[in-house]
Amino acid sequence: MGMFRLYQITLIVSTLALCWLGMQVVHETGHVLTAWGSGERVDRVVLHPLTISRTDATHDHHPLLTIWGGPIFGTLLPLCVSALSKLACPGLTYLLRFFAGFCLISNGAYLGVGSLEGVGDAGDLLRYGAARWTLIAFGLICVPSGLFLWHGLGPHFGLGEAKGRVDRRTTLRTLGLLLAVVLIEVIVDRR
Repeated sequence: MGMFRLYQITLIVSTLALCWLGMQVVHETGHVLTAWGSGERVDRVVLHPLTISRTDATHDHHPLLTIWGGPIFGTLLPLCVSALSKLACPGLTYLLRFFAGFCLISNGAYLGVGSLEGVGDAGDLLRYGAARWTLIAFGLICVPSGLFLWHGLGPHFGLGEAKGRVDRRTTLRTLGLLLAVVLIEVIVDRR
């Protein structure tokens, strides 16, 4: 395997892993902020690289707001950051656009498909009175929007005409950021 492919694979794998962990962070941040804003108490936030994240909060005042806060904040914040990145750091726009797409697809599929099985946030939303169609509609809007954001990003990840060539500095920074996030989550989880 040539060095081009090694960097390409490293960039793709570290980007996907970082997107997964980052998506969970912004999703749970949405739950926490809406819980606090609606007078709920947050007992615990679970963020660990080897678990599915969750926020344990009371649902005494505005449960639907608290539960919807995760997927809504978890899609809107990455979209805003991606849009602003064009001004602040245009060289990283493709990574932030990929992250925004990842968050849209993940949150959309989570609620859309979850509404059929009644699991996770989707199950909680249904138990507290949300209409199933709203969850399905959220998924039907978010998933294609995420795919739209991904369209045309392949060459940045060494696909197509790039023939395995990627920015080596970006690859190493992405890998470094992934390792830092994993380390922080493991350390914080021990507390």
